Amino acid sequence: MAIQSIRLFGDPVLRTPAEPVKDFDKELHKLVKDLTDTMMDAPGAGLAAPQIGVGLRVFTYYVDDVVGHLVNPSLDLGTEIDEEGEEGCLSFPGLAFPTPRAIRAVATGFDMHGEPVTIEGTDLMARCVQHETDHLDGVLFIDRMDIKQRKLAMKAIREAEWSGLAAPTVRFSPHATQGKAL
Repeated sequence: MAIQSIRLFGDPVLRTPAEPVKDFDKELHKLVKDLTDTMMDAPGAGLAAPQIGVGLRVFTYYVDDVVGHLVNPSLDLGTEIDEEGEEGCLSFPGLAFPTPRAIRAVATGFDMHGEPVTIEGTDLMARCVQHETDHLDGVLFIDRMDIKQRKLAMKAIREAEWSGLAAPTVRFSPHATQGKAL
């Protein structure tokens, strides 16, 4: 198991758009395993690479007893009306807030071997792929809330025991690309 530290709200990596994966290599396979192990240990329904400090477009999910991952996702949202539901995030431990999301979503991308993958879902799966894809774009679920709900969420975040903790030490990759895709 390679459980990683999960970055908390306030860490700049969570607001930085991730780079597309270019190399489907052993390093990517290790990243997917680390994401999966960390997500399952937390436990969570999903985890994006930026949440463990890696600026690449990769996320894992665990919904309806299915564990999977998606690399370089693109998202197509259904035309159905947005649904508001409780949503939490491993980068906001212990907190959940009503957040609007599309009821249906289709995410396309690749698996860690470079094979095409399509994830179609409603309800929790749709919410998960939207949430994790947002992470890859530097968007957090609190950004999706209306102003009134966001103010309530920010108050709860400021009062959370983890609020204001120092960001984890940034580790640099020994590889020439410094952990980023070229």
